[in-house]
Amino acid sequence: MDYLSAIRNESDRFYATAEAADPQRRVPSCPDWNVADLVWHLGTVHWFWGTDIELGAREPSEILQRTPARPEGYAELVAWGRTQAQRLVSTLGEHDDGEVAWTWSPPNQTVGFVRRHQVQEAAVHRWDMQNAVTGAADPIDPQAASDSLDELLAVTLPLGVTEDEPLAGLVHIHCTDTDGEWLVHPNGRVEPVHAKGDVALRGTASDLLLAAYGRVGLDTIDVFGDPSLARTFLDRLEMR
Repeated sequence: MDYLSAIRNESDRFYATAEAADPQRRVPSCPDWNVADLVWHLGTVHWFWGTDIELGAREPSEILQRTPARPEGYAELVAWGRTQAQRLVSTLGEHDDGEVAWTWSPPNQTVGFVRRHQVQEAAVHRWDMQNAVTGAADPIDPQAASDSLDELLAVTLPLGVTEDEPLAGLVHIHCTDTDGEWLVHPNGRVEPVHAKGDVALRGTASDLLLAAYGRVGLDTIDVFGDPSLARTFLDRLEMR
């Protein structure tokens, strides 16, 4: 998929909603934040990874020592955030996937990892913004959501599910609106296959991704089998 177009489009929608929003409005899916905090968060995310790639950083301290001050006015904050989104997309477009860049995932120290992961960062926070401001957020594009689920299962799941801390059974995940189907073994091994699990999670790719991020509950998707295993699986996978 075209990761840069996805980042650009989701970021544009985020800021289009943010521009007309009350900056003090609370964000239900990120309860510690108001709308202005959410704008600052996404702006700093885009600033961080754009700087990381520009520097070819080997450790986060190289980036963090350059952290900018938060703009004082809300209009200035939104404008700054837009600039950081544009800068990130431009910077990613100037570098190849195989180039080295620091990331939080030790096996994946490349620009390609940043490019892929930033799709879900922009998409989920766009959902947060729309949900806070309008109460009716648009779903995430099915292809982007399915690809993001695939990445979460490959990269994030091993942080919470291991041989020493296994799941209590097999988990089957099935996207209903696009390609995307996986079987998660108790030790965290993932196979992209159709197979029976002790619990099956079935829904749109967007709803499954939002459930993995703790944005929607199990009542949003179909759960067949052991609901306690489903809850444990999402707790182990959940991203904020």
